[in-house]
Amino acid sequence: MVATPLPSIAGQSVAALGGAGSIIVRQRRDHERLHELVKQVRAADGAEQDELLTQLCRLVFPHAFAEEAVLFPAARKVLTAGEELNLDIEQEHQEINEVYSALERSRSGDEGRDQLLERAIALLDHDVREEEDELLPRLRAALDDQELRRLGWIWEIVRRTSPTRAHPVVSRRPPGQTLSALPLTVLDRSRDQLDRLARRAPGPVALASRALSGALGTLAGIVEHLPPFPRGEDQSTHTPRTDVEH
Repeated sequence: MVATPLPSIAGQSVAALGGAGSIIVRQRRDHERLHELVKQVRAADGAEQDELLTQLCRLVFPHAFAEEAVLFPAARKVLTAGEELNLDIEQEHQEINEVYSALERSRSGDEGRDQLLERAIALLDHDVREEEDELLPRLRAALDDQELRRLGWIWEIVRRTSPTRAHPVVSRRPPGQTLSALPLTVLDRSRDQLDRLARRAPGPVALASRALSGALGTLAGIVEHLPPFPRGEDQSTHTPRTDVEH
């Protein structure tokens, strides 16, 4: 007998999803913000688009990091199909990291940049649908409101202290994923501020900020390869492109 599909969380009330602090409600809130940012990114170009892409990064990658550290382990623990569902999404996360790394290395007007951007957006959209239509409804059915709010509190703490950039070499699972958080968060958030300064400051300051951000990016690439950080991932999320990133 085929199991009856559970309703998507997309149209459900906050109360039905465990309350305002529920991990499911927090996830959906970020998804809604993502949808708005994507529309703005598509409508912009040049420095304005670069600023919006920075905002997109600061939404997407802390969100994904919190999923990998909190949501996915909980799903693997309580759902019969948790491992399979998580692995599908982790594979998408890996490709998003790879595509976004390539996008970050490009500049406005570069050949192929628009295609990279659209591929990243398509992956993000599919990721949202898989979570809202498959994973999160099952988690809602398996956990009570109190547990969903407890997970939501932990998820929020992790999200607020997570890296804000793509890191394709780092494992999508603990221990590597968890151990990489502190150094990569410091480097990423420093780069975010420098990149904003480079877009707004006069010429010499902009050049210096851009150069320093690039140096921190190179350092982040070295950090990603340190022995603890690639550990723990499923082999299917380690692709040939992972070995040559940075």
